[in-house]
Amino acid sequence: MSVVKNEKDVDSSSAASGPGAKYEFYDPSKESIWTRLGVNLESFKRAPGTTGGQVIAGGNNVGDIEQIMADSPMLQQKMKPRHLQMIAVGGSIGTGLFVGSGSALRNGGPAGILIAWAIIGVMLINVTQAIGEMSILYPVSGGFYTLAVRFLDPSFAFAMGWNYVFQWAVVLPLEITVAGTTVQYWGKDIMPLAGWITIFFIAIIIVCVFGTLGYAEEEFWSSVLKLFVVVMFIFIGIVCIAGGGPSNGDYASYLGGLHWSDPGAFANGFKGVCAVFVTAAFSFAGTELVGLAASETPNPRATMPAAVKGTFWRITLIYITSLTIIGLLIPYTDNRLLGGSGADASPFVIALDKAKIKGLNHLVNVTICISVLSIGLACVYAGSRTLTALAETGYAPKIFTYVDKSSRPLFSVLAILAFGPVAYANCASDGAGDVVFNWLLALSGLSTLFSWLSICLCHIRFRKAWIVQGHSLEELPYRALGGVYGSWLGVTLIVIVLIAQFYIALWPIGGMSPDPKAVAEGFFSAYLAFPIMILFYVVGYAWKRTLPQRSHEIDLDTGRKSWLTVEEMREYRAERARAPLHVRIYRMLFTN
Repeated sequence: MSVVKNEKDVDSSSAASGPGAKYEFYDPSKESIWTRLGVNLESFKRAPGTTGGQVIAGGNNVGDIEQIMADSPMLQQKMKPRHLQMIAVGGSIGTGLFVGSGSALRNGGPAGILIAWAIIGVMLINVTQAIGEMSILYPVSGGFYTLAVRFLDPSFAFAMGWNYVFQWAVVLPLEITVAGTTVQYWGKDIMPLAGWITIFFIAIIIVCVFGTLGYAEEEFWSSVLKLFVVVMFIFIGIVCIAGGGPSNGDYASYLGGLHWSDPGAFANGFKGVCAVFVTAAFSFAGTELVGLAASETPNPRATMPAAVKGTFWRITLIYITSLTIIGLLIPYTDNRLLGGSGADASPFVIALDKAKIKGLNHLVNVTICISVLSIGLACVYAGSRTLTALAETGYAPKIFTYVDKSSRPLFSVLAILAFGPVAYANCASDGAGDVVFNWLLALSGLSTLFSWLSICLCHIRFRKAWIVQGHSLEELPYRALGGVYGSWLGVTLIVIVLIAQFYIALWPIGGMSPDPKAVAEGFFSAYLAFPIMILFYVVGYAWKRTLPQRSHEIDLDTGRKSWLTVEEMREYRAERARAPLHVRIYRMLFTN
């Protein structure tokens, strides 16, 4: 039996109709275009029910198809395949690559950044493979947070979920501020910082009005721009390294690997590499958003594999190649790396300035500005969806379960946007804003690592429960590339990064300060999230008194969207194996 024939593309209008229907489904297509876009008053009213809008791969073992449809999230499935793929490929390309790589080069040297980004890249490939396997089978609201409640421990999930929400809530005003300072690259007298903050905050609010579709479209086009600029920079960088730059610039003669020998490949030895580990890990923040987006995609089984595999190509072609070019073009002793901030410290801008290529530095700065705004919107998207899932599982006030007719988790979005005005703290002339931001970021600084750790642990527990409860791995519509061993490798590398962060927090580059107060402040600004995570866990356990379930007790059915048997999956894979060789190679590299 063909899988395609068994996939029931759920039409909510027909699912709810007819006599004797057991479940009621909301059909947003019957609403006006203005309601669906979210721009009239009607769109803010609570959605009366789920749309049941996810494709069900229903095999012979499906009992109640309407019940499976009713398990769909309240959020509507508005994301198209191109949206999901661009979120995966270009979503987390932002200040971490365009600006953060400058400080990483200064601390680690050209070899240090390649080693750190490659190792973190291997970790991220395993994390995305794990979340891909689970979210294709369970495209549930809240993504990996909801799966952590089910497969791990509700108390740990409570701690991880709230840390994740606070991470994005705090990053939002930071990104708004960075956008304001990025514009000041063209002149600080054009407009005060507070004016730019207001403009960018209003822009984010306007896009948020359009909900999932607004975020997805903005993410698609900003990712297209980011990918274009990075690929353009790579080609220009190769020409400059070969000595093909303008005659009045620094790259008019062959450069090659000169900067790897003078001043050298490593800036601060082992300690420098450890410092870059942390920068590299945080530059990938947001990669896990594909797991959240799966619940708002009509057919994750068809679209998620391409998004998951896109992570590999982004890491190898975008990050590793561009960082190699940067390490060859700019010595880690460059003065602008040592003293610059914002766009001035971007190695992309520095290299183009040194090459005397007019105009392109401004294009890169525009891209940095758009990237910052893109991450600001990702803050609202990720924070609001996780907050809604926390409310759905009883770990946040029920008001945050409110989803309106335009598919916006309205009160969750407002809660995250409420942190935006914190950006104005940076307008304080006495530097108090910097102090506020540093400690707010410290509260959630490691939450991305905890999220990745929970994804890998979820996958390990899921595989264990799947086998214990009599299932075969052949039933899975998508299997992680490294299997459970890949997730164990991911866990190991995440623990190594946490240890490296602890080491750098205690013994920073340049040595430990003789002032005990400065040592304590430096340590807690880098590692405060760890004790906060433990505190949240204790609160979650004291509140609900829950413990992890045993493998045979884990719920493997709720939210499941693929019910194909081993025989049906074997037939499906045999059919695909008969495809021409070039098609099979394409599927292996880019899709399922």
